[in-house]
Amino acid sequence: MSLINFYGTECPHCKTMEPIIAVFEKETGLTVERKEVWHDQDNMKVMDGYDKGVCGGVPYFFNTETGKSICGEATVEELKEWAGK
Repeated sequence: MSLINFYGTECPHCKTMEPIIAVFEKETGLTVERKEVWHDQDNMKVMDGYDKGVCGGVPYFFNTETGKSICGEATVEELKEWAGK
């Protein structure tokens, strides 16, 4: 399973998510792969392939196993549900 967080370096909402993702990883033992998209066009193309215009921004979370996504900020509990934990 691959859990991906697409983010922008200067995005305030993405910065808010950093400690929440850390708690999620600690509590679940799972790792969230992080891909910066504002300065990396290759990562932006990957995000666009998963997002298909639904969210269109960051933070954007995608679970490659289930196809579930989260657009915007989320709680630890919402991340756990997204990850199937």
